[in-house]
Amino acid sequence: MNNGKKELLIGDVEKTWFEYDRQNDILYINFGYDIEDADESFLVGEDTVIRIKNGKVVSITVFDFARKIGLL
Repeated sequence: MNNGKKELLIGDVEKTWFEYDRQNDILYINFGYDIEDADESFLVGEDTVIRIKNGKVVSITVFDFARKIGLL
């Protein structure tokens, strides 16, 4: 029984890159460079989006990042 949880693999970990949009307080965590055409995306909690392509996580977007880590 998986209790409604879905296990996912991370995309290309060796090509992980981060981008922070300070003006909108959004952190983008990307696994590889082929992230544009995700097959699906879903909201985790109130402010994190996971994007999936070919069964692997290709990006994680965290809204209100600085607030979450206590910088604001």
